[in-house]
Amino acid sequence: MAKADEFSETTRGIRVTVRSFYLEDQSEPERGHFVWAYRIAIRNEGTETVQLLKRSWRITDAQGRSQQVHGEGVVGEQPVLGPGEHFEYTSGTPLHTPSGFMAGTYHMVVTETREAFDVAVPAFSLDSPHQPASRLH
Repeated sequence: MAKADEFSETTRGIRVTVRSFYLEDQSEPERGHFVWAYRIAIRNEGTETVQLLKRSWRITDAQGRSQQVHGEGVVGEQPVLGPGEHFEYTSGTPLHTPSGFMAGTYHMVVTETREAFDVAVPAFSLDSPHQPASRLH
């Protein structure tokens, strides 16, 4: 696995930290198949209890092709986070190019008032040892 870089962003007291890892053992560079895992920690640094209801992702490959992914919760869960609590999960994505990036949004609600708000997932890079020397950024 490649060295993991960490990306972090806080929206309305919710800190989202991401680390991505290239999965050499699941990738087939000669066939244009590159796979990454990413580990996400969601920490409630605010004062209200919140729940993550949905997610939206934009996944972009090295040729600028983007795909949108939307779904309920994360890894089959819709975690509730009280002040000071956190939730972590690991997921993954394949690409047809040796690099790319992802960014997203978690659609959340304050559990007491049902007020909806969005939390930014910071853009993070998907880098592999197979990318050309001049990378897109």
